[in-house]
Amino acid sequence: MRYLFTANIIIDILIIKKGDFMKIDFHVHVTPPDIIKTWEKIGEKEPYFKLLSESPVNKFATAEEVVMELENSNVDKAVIFGFGFKDMGLCRYVNDYVADAIKKFPDRLIGYMALVPTSSEVEKEIDRCINMGLTGVGEIFPYGQDFDITDLKEMSPLCNSCIERDLPVMVHTNEAVGHHYSGKTDTTAVKASAFAYNFPDLKIIFAHWGGGLLFYELMPEIREQNKNVYYDTAASPFLYDNRIYKVAKEIGILDKVLFGSDYPLIPMTRYIEDVAKSGLNQIDQALVNGENAKALLKLDTPHDPIW
Repeated sequence: MRYLFTANIIIDILIIKKGDFMKIDFHVHVTPPDIIKTWEKIGEKEPYFKLLSESPVNKFATAEEVVMELENSNVDKAVIFGFGFKDMGLCRYVNDYVADAIKKFPDRLIGYMALVPTSSEVEKEIDRCINMGLTGVGEIFPYGQDFDITDLKEMSPLCNSCIERDLPVMVHTNEAVGHHYSGKTDTTAVKASAFAYNFPDLKIIFAHWGGGLLFYELMPEIREQNKNVYYDTAASPFLYDNRIYKVAKEIGILDKVLFGSDYPLIPMTRYIEDVAKSGLNQIDQALVNGENAKALLKLDTPHDPIW
């Protein structure tokens, strides 16, 4: 694990020991009310959206419902984003909704932007969203939005723009083995690794534990390649038992694990309970539950002196 015991880190650890630490859910979906009402019609032109929306476990949530979930779960903040549609116009629409939501709930919500990586308008939309206060990209769907994550040329406009603006990119990934479920695609650890290799300076968040890519960080060359890669825990209770958190610690990458609930798919408390029962100590639990996210989001604020 990459502990650097600077004065600020020592202070952070003392605060964590007292239980005064932040919980941040890094993977939360929001949907505008009118899209919730008309999802079937939209689904006629958006096959992946239709596939996920028809799933028996699917749920929709407005920004207000997310804030209510934060209150009920004792979680401080959430990174929210709209659905990654194939149509750039729909992406702009949900980006506007996210921008309005973070203005309405600035202490609770942090906004990411939905984009179509292959769109000629991608850089223009990035700058428009930055001006509205959005600070990252995602969740993007390689299969659902019909782009090749391993194609250097195809991904360069999005990724180079994000590197220049210091914007993290969240990518949907899936395991190559195991049971089938709605939305399971071929964006596995192999493709995720190729993407990280092509853009080593890009801050990448691989959703759903990177489709298992984290396990390959036992390989020195993958550890070096993935120095800017993070893994969120979205849908983890459907995929792994909670020993995965201790495995991540043993591999030495617990500082790259981000609590993400995939809400409204699963309640936020389910993850907090899983982490609490995982065998991690209090400091390690705090890292997963929010301190890692706090650092990536650059939310650190100066602490008052304790001496």
